[in-house]
Amino acid sequence: MTIPFSLIGKVWLLAALDYNFSVAVGVGLIALAGLATEMGVLMLLYLDLSYQHWQQSTYPDDKISLFKSLIDGASQRIRPMLMTSLASFIGLLPILWSTGAGADVMKRIAAPMVGGIVSALVMVLLVLPVIYSFWKQLQHKRHHNRP
Repeated sequence: MTIPFSLIGKVWLLAALDYNFSVAVGVGLIALAGLATEMGVLMLLYLDLSYQHWQQSTYPDDKISLFKSLIDGASQRIRPMLMTSLASFIGLLPILWSTGAGADVMKRIAAPMVGGIVSALVMVLLVLPVIYSFWKQLQHKRHHNRP
């Protein structure tokens, strides 16, 4: 799910910079896909760990305690996610502003990554935990309603 959301930021920034799709943009897209996937997998890992902790704990078996457990798991990843994505984002900004030899190619590699990192970060920190919580709540409800 993080790759399609990262494509949103990529498309917006490429349109704003008036860049056409090229081999350099494709290379940036491949790098972005790897980074967005890694961010999503790490968030899902922590959400899964907090869900397993909730199942094994003595918390009440209700929606509120499930949400609190998942919020705890997601909040453990906010600082590392921000540090990772902002380090990549800030590291790529000088490439977007460069004017030296080869800058036109390097800008087209960095542009999809910068735009995609922003939208992937929003998705991973805000949207993914919400979707995961609804999915686990539905799965938990189905499991307990079986005869």
